[in-house]
Amino acid sequence: MRRNRILLLALTSGIYGVPTHAQTAADHTLQEVVVTATGTGHLLKDVPVQTEVISRKMIESYGAKSIEEILGGLTASFSFNEGDMGSQTQLNGLGNNYILILIDGKRIHGDNGGENDLGLIDPHNIERIEIVKGAQSALYGSDAMAGVINIITKKHDTEGLLLENNTRYGRFNDIRQHNGVGLRIGKVQSYTGFQLQHSDGWQNTSNEYAEGHVLPDSRNKTRNKFTNWQLSERLTYTPTKDLELYAGGSFYRKDIMRPTNGRYPSCDVYTYDLLYRNASASAGGKWFTDSKKKDYLSLDVDWNKHAYYYHYTARTYEDAYIDGVLEHGVPFYAGQERLQSDQQRTMATLKGVFHLPHANTLHVGAEYRNDYLKAPMRTENGTASDNTAAVYAQDEYNPTAWLNLTAGARLVDNAKFGFHFTPKLSAMASMGDFRLRLGWSQGFKSPTVKELYYRYLHVMGSSTFFNMGNKSLRPQKNNYFSANLEYRTDRFSASVTGYYNKLKNMITLVNVPVEELPKDVTTGYLGDGSGKVTARKYKNMDDAETYGVDMNLSVSLCKDLTLSGNYSYLDTKANTYDTEHDRMRRATIDGMAHHKWNASLIYGHRFSPAYHLGANLATRGSSKRYYENNGNGKHFQIWRINTTHDFGKMGAPLTYKLELGIDNIFNYKDTTMRPYHLGTTAGGRTCYVSVAVKFNKGKKINNHNFNKQNKQNNNEED
Repeated sequence: MRRNRILLLALTSGIYGVPTHAQTAADHTLQEVVVTATGTGHLLKDVPVQTEVISRKMIESYGAKSIEEILGGLTASFSFNEGDMGSQTQLNGLGNNYILILIDGKRIHGDNGGENDLGLIDPHNIERIEIVKGAQSALYGSDAMAGVINIITKKHDTEGLLLENNTRYGRFNDIRQHNGVGLRIGKVQSYTGFQLQHSDGWQNTSNEYAEGHVLPDSRNKTRNKFTNWQLSERLTYTPTKDLELYAGGSFYRKDIMRPTNGRYPSCDVYTYDLLYRNASASAGGKWFTDSKKKDYLSLDVDWNKHAYYYHYTARTYEDAYIDGVLEHGVPFYAGQERLQSDQQRTMATLKGVFHLPHANTLHVGAEYRNDYLKAPMRTENGTASDNTAAVYAQDEYNPTAWLNLTAGARLVDNAKFGFHFTPKLSAMASMGDFRLRLGWSQGFKSPTVKELYYRYLHVMGSSTFFNMGNKSLRPQKNNYFSANLEYRTDRFSASVTGYYNKLKNMITLVNVPVEELPKDVTTGYLGDGSGKVTARKYKNMDDAETYGVDMNLSVSLCKDLTLSGNYSYLDTKANTYDTEHDRMRRATIDGMAHHKWNASLIYGHRFSPAYHLGANLATRGSSKRYYENNGNGKHFQIWRINTTHDFGKMGAPLTYKLELGIDNIFNYKDTTMRPYHLGTTAGGRTCYVSVAVKFNKGKKINNHNFNKQNKQNNNEED
């Protein structure tokens, strides 16, 4: 009964005080064309599958410095564990492996120990973010069982030269810099971007937990010092009005310094820093087959390489495979780099969109994908690969002006697991300012090369773990059901979404008897009397389920003031192996929090042609996060204020913008000593300043008439 009262109170506060992810009247996001949900263009208010949009205006108003801050502060469905190797992300209870992240419709790639390095994404280059929750495998294939995040980058829409710089400085010597050079001459357009990120890191307590020990007065940090930089280029050529061609690429590097105090020999294993490198290249084109640019064929080819290394800072003795044999205590010397994992992906996609008679829109496509893993220390033979081919089709049918029916399916052929079929169905009924959306979809995810072929010996202080892949794994599948009711006007919007997600054959890493260890481990390592090894293996658990409610609200209080935010309730259950009693039991999925929320009070007013003031008072919070081991993550509530001062005259070629803000106003810190930071990673109150300068002179290409035609045609944005 008490739980019901708490839930009712939370839902009520979600309805009346915690509104939506940047979908405010002030943002005019209702008029934006979104593409992620169906692969075809729709105005946000008319998209048949529930889609959340974080607009550029909201990102700038909030003052976020990273993708984690943007998603964590402007939606209520995400949770993050931020570590040295990246972020462990959860969307409605499911982690990294089930979330597909796209940049302009292209997959990002790079898994580091179960974490994704979202530093690859430059927040200053984002036009908007589209979020579609639930199984989206029918359109997007594997990895899209929890949802899809599509990050749409900014486009250079002026004939001539664009120069821009944005530099931000905050506590802990935190530097974020973005530089861009855009050039558009006739049929050719180019944009070159450079980003730099640096932080000295911080410690939340003088007593740190590391390698199974408490280290008093240690130099081990909650967040270690890091530096990353990225250079990117995109070139577009339009030889005719019906043909668009592009090519692009990027290079990214990140260095993470891992300090030790030199006083605890059993713990001072961080005699190496971490080094990541990511390179990508893509090319393709789009051919419009009708004069109104509604129908088209497109071809895209993408390649990505992501590798990370140990960069040794002192002589270190570690285990290594030499000529296929595990050798114990091999020396590595300061200055050496040792490859841990090199992941490469090549992908080709052919698709077409055609508007047919009788109010049908047909979306068809074919894909080929090759995944390659080189990991001399982490796979049985040093390398592994996987190949997948797929065809898919989707039809949107509007039998009446108020009803949209969408049906689609994908047929997948995996080199190891054969053919699999994943369908989807959805319906939307429009009733004036109301929208009712119902959806069912299936997801499919074949085991990764890591889950199939991994074999990694990992020493943590006095403990040794051996993680094993499993060639007998079965693909994971899920069924996702959702219902959404939405009300939208120019000044007010509210929505509530209920969902249920049922997973089968969920893959997880579990403890197994040491007898399952490979012979070279038991003879080459255990045979020397060095101690006990804990054996862990990837296995299919029977099932898991997540279910919850998302509530969103936005209200324009007056011309210059908007209140917006959202609330999410979540519950999860999964089968897990109880090693102590040798049985399966039901448990909560690690990292789940029942309640998450955020809210923003946004003010904006132009006092003169040369000065605009913006202010955003925002809060985000979460109830405690549940974990099987290491204790639960603490509940938290964090407040921030951000102000923007735009000194550029509207239409002027040179503009200036100053940003001042305070994050974590009330100085929240999680000082719990754990091997992992399980609640939220916050270094305390942080003041920051950001200065942006932009030069952009020339004739604007995307004028009012062009935008109007674009919306009428529901043309897909690139």
